[in-house]
Amino acid sequence: MAIDFHDEKNKMTYASRKANASWSEDLESLLPPGKHFVRAVDLGCGGGIYSKALVDAGVESVVGVDFSKAMLHGAKTNCEEYDTISFQLGSAFETALQDETFDLVLARALIHHLDDLHLFFAEAHRILEKDGYFIVQDRTPEDVLLPGSEEHIRGYFFEKFIKLKTAETERRHRGPEVRKALEETGFTLVKEVPFWEVRGTYPSKNLLKEELRHRIGRSILYELDDSELDELIDYIDNKVTQERNIVEKDRWTVWIAQKK
Repeated sequence: MAIDFHDEKNKMTYASRKANASWSEDLESLLPPGKHFVRAVDLGCGGGIYSKALVDAGVESVVGVDFSKAMLHGAKTNCEEYDTISFQLGSAFETALQDETFDLVLARALIHHLDDLHLFFAEAHRILEKDGYFIVQDRTPEDVLLPGSEEHIRGYFFEKFIKLKTAETERRHRGPEVRKALEETGFTLVKEVPFWEVRGTYPSKNLLKEELRHRIGRSILYELDDSELDELIDYIDNKVTQERNIVEKDRWTVWIAQKK
């Protein structure tokens, strides 16, 4: 059963993770050199992990928007030391933000929850200033189906359980679909690139296994029961030969678009 992010007991589940420092560095390398952002929106902000990452990367102020009151509660706690981050309740389709107010909109791990990309992209277009940037980070079916490896641990989830592969690929938008929706809502696509994000580093394989057992965030592993999770961890234990200093990376696609 998928985790319920409206449940108060889960409000810190996605807030207790931290974005790896390389995320902002790698993303910055995809943008024009020296580009500085003043006002950004983190749509579907969850626990505020990437709201913080945006500020740490030099964005002057960030508004996090999410449709879950419980998640926003966790995000406020997570970001309480950041006075340049604020949060408000809203949906991807109706943010309640003012027209043409922001120079950057981030949608990380959001669009696979949405059926209507056009409606969402139109809302992002509305709140962006002219020449503002829209960054979408999500997985395509092709990203999901990459085989498992010493770094791409996630690939082993779908080798072990076909039901996870089916559920995961069916909810993902394909690259051409995303490109078309961006263009039809008034964006100019600047780049579409594969993107490897460091999810975690583990001094030992035992620590990786422990983290998998208590995996936090919007994880497909919440579809498994306890016995299935044990099976998966044993499977990964046999597949990963490295015993120390394991770096786990997740494969995404990033679309960078600009409002003209």
